[in-house]
Amino acid sequence: MIKKRVVLGMSGGVDSSVAAVLLQKEGYEVVAVFMRNWADDGICTAADDYMDVAKVCSQLNIKYFTVNFEKEYRDRVFSYFLSEYKKGRTPNPDVMCNTEIKFKAFLEYALNFDCDYIAMGHYARTKKIDSRTYLLKGKDNNKDQSYFLSRVKEEALAKTLFPVGDLEKSEVRKIAEEYNLSTALKKDSTGICFIGERDFNEFLDKFLLTKPGNIVDEHGKVLGKHTGLIHYTIGQRRGMGIGGVGSGEPFFVAGKDLEKNELIVAQGEKNPILYKKIFEVEDIFWINDPPKLPREFCVKIRYRTKDEPCHLIYENDKYIVNLKNPLKGVTPGQVAVFYSEDICLGSGIIK
Repeated sequence: MIKKRVVLGMSGGVDSSVAAVLLQKEGYEVVAVFMRNWADDGICTAADDYMDVAKVCSQLNIKYFTVNFEKEYRDRVFSYFLSEYKKGRTPNPDVMCNTEIKFKAFLEYALNFDCDYIAMGHYARTKKIDSRTYLLKGKDNNKDQSYFLSRVKEEALAKTLFPVGDLEKSEVRKIAEEYNLSTALKKDSTGICFIGERDFNEFLDKFLLTKPGNIVDEHGKVLGKHTGLIHYTIGQRRGMGIGGVGSGEPFFVAGKDLEKNELIVAQGEKNPILYKKIFEVEDIFWINDPPKLPREFCVKIRYRTKDEPCHLIYENDKYIVNLKNPLKGVTPGQVAVFYSEDICLGSGIIK
């Protein structure tokens, strides 16, 4: 019997390392590919990560390759990231990276290996029902990454295996230790890959013009100066330098006025201006067939927030999310992901 071939995207982390082990155990022929998405500028950890891929592949006797997607990443992900910041919004480049690079450019590249599937180390699952492929949350609620896959096409998911999706993170670490993998104790990477550990605002300032302006309260009263609207995100508490005013409670970013170049803030965690019960989403994307609306779902307004009951309505060419409970930090540019229990249905971009 001919072994089925899987092309595994390996990042140099423990999750994709254990994915390789699990695929081998299931009898697949594994080919590993390391994606180079950003020019190594001394901050990006690509060189170290590649060495970790090489070590694990040598341990498991797996062939490994490198593919350079720097151009695709700049054209499809980084340019989007910058254009959203220019509009005063806060994008999620990790969602776009999955959509455009890992499950599009990488999938196209992997098919050159005459493979049956691709595989990734994401904490997510797929389920086939009547020849359709559905995206499910990963078993580990704390690590579930279906949020980041909410704009990946069903055709790509049908060709994808998620070997660690049925495991808790602790189980993944345990397997890595059992197999004595060099990545067993490696820390999880956090933050945006191309920014790494460097100062976020300094990084943005290299690519976008910043213009200082006034910080105002909801009544237009000037409270201080901001360093450039791109440096702030909705719901942000720190870094404004306007404490000790009024009630003494902390201030939070409530909005941005791009025309006046003003940062609007509100005082106090319970300030109603910080909360939204209704918001609009655009660029809606459904993984499977579009559901009939209006309908009740659960929605996540950012990664690691809990599922919130909502009613999604389509009227006057607009998709309106009506939340059961008002939420703080509904941020334009972020991704609102819709769920029906464990099934990830798709997402829209908060307008």
